[in-house]
Amino acid sequence: MNAIEALLDDIASGRRRSIRILGASGQLGYGIPAAAFEAGLARRPDMIGCDMGSIDIGPAYLGSGKMATSRSSTKQDLRRVLGGARRLGIPLVIGSAGSAGAAPHLEGTLELVREIAAEDGLSFTLAYMPADISRSVVKAALREGRIRPMDTMPDLTEADVDAAAHIVGQMGVEAFQRALRTGADVIIAGRACDTGIFSALPIMAGLPVGLAIHMAKIVECASLCCRPGGRDAILATIDNEGFELESMNPERAATPASVAGHSLYEQADPFTIREPAGAVDLSNARFEALDARRTRVSGAEFRPAPRQTIKLEGAVAIGSRAVLLCAAADPSFIHRIAGVVDRIKDVVRDLVCENAPEDYQLAFRLYGIDGVRPLDVDGVPPSPHEVFILGECLAPNPERAMQVMRTTKQYLLHLGFEGRMSTAGNLAFPFTPPEVDLGPAYRFNIYHIMEVDDISSLFPLRHEKIGNIDRVNAVA
Repeated sequence: MNAIEALLDDIASGRRRSIRILGASGQLGYGIPAAAFEAGLARRPDMIGCDMGSIDIGPAYLGSGKMATSRSSTKQDLRRVLGGARRLGIPLVIGSAGSAGAAPHLEGTLELVREIAAEDGLSFTLAYMPADISRSVVKAALREGRIRPMDTMPDLTEADVDAAAHIVGQMGVEAFQRALRTGADVIIAGRACDTGIFSALPIMAGLPVGLAIHMAKIVECASLCCRPGGRDAILATIDNEGFELESMNPERAATPASVAGHSLYEQADPFTIREPAGAVDLSNARFEALDARRTRVSGAEFRPAPRQTIKLEGAVAIGSRAVLLCAAADPSFIHRIAGVVDRIKDVVRDLVCENAPEDYQLAFRLYGIDGVRPLDVDGVPPSPHEVFILGECLAPNPERAMQVMRTTKQYLLHLGFEGRMSTAGNLAFPFTPPEVDLGPAYRFNIYHIMEVDDISSLFPLRHEKIGNIDRVNAVA
């Protein structure tokens, strides 16, 4: 009997009432505070879970197939959670491998796991689930009217499907449960719902679905739900009536207010958590302090969806991006900056295009004025003592993007304007060169919901033996 079978048997027989889950990292690859993680292991959790990806990082990583985190820090985090799980003999479950969860991200993560196992002499069974959705499957669903846009996205077209560099679907609880039932020691999924990582095991044990998903939505961010929020490991203990939350850093407190406030995280509606299999209603959720650092949560209810769906994500290359980084502190320049940047666009176009069509986009963000969002002060523009200017060019290729940025830099530096007192230059540069080639640019062109009949067929389960697993099983 493996660890999962033993746990489920204990819960079914009444020998155990609760399951302990350690949320190790809000996004694996950015560092896991060691002291808190070790404190979590000392509490003997039944499972370690880690979310590894997000769309918060934008479309570039899905489009390029690269990880958002450095290889060295990702390997360090993987080594920590892998070693901890094998030390206790409990499952390690990771979702959204390699930041964006497409084939190159999953394979990069598996490569690191294999390296660590070889270097540290670890042996275990590995299960993994790719999340890539074939273009033919998406097109078939599109023709059958089973795809609808999310948020402000336009209707999907077959041209969008063909243009996307990678297309992934977000797997949910079902895929993780299939992997757990096999008794795998380490489970790594491509793009996945963060809740599936942590809720699959409690739901398998027969604990309430609504409570399990609510718990999962909180612990996937580790101690972010605490006061003060942080990245330390968090321990969740869930039973039939509710779940308890405790940060493994004694300086952080999971209070009723901080935990309830986390319902606003990534949610358009703080009373609803939407998942592929349905929605969790938090209208009757209760948050009660157990002591100064722990909160117990109850009351979440699950509402099954009439038909299962998955979210599709795809990213398309839209050209090359270069930026200009500079600042200004001249009051006259700042007062006239809106007109200055409008004029510079005309100047640059005349210089780099001459009689040819304009084949690039040039834009400015004026931090201190409207870099994050426009300020409406009764029509009177703000007058800060300094501004940071981010110029951005999107062009067909890197050479063109840098040509535009370098020309912009030179003429913005010396552009004359009414009231200018000095001809030495309008700009200050934090470093040189101030023009930076950012490489290929991407945008999400697929962010849609697809209705599905058989989710399991979309996310195949694969197994691999790492190290001398036969010898380890014989010893056990």
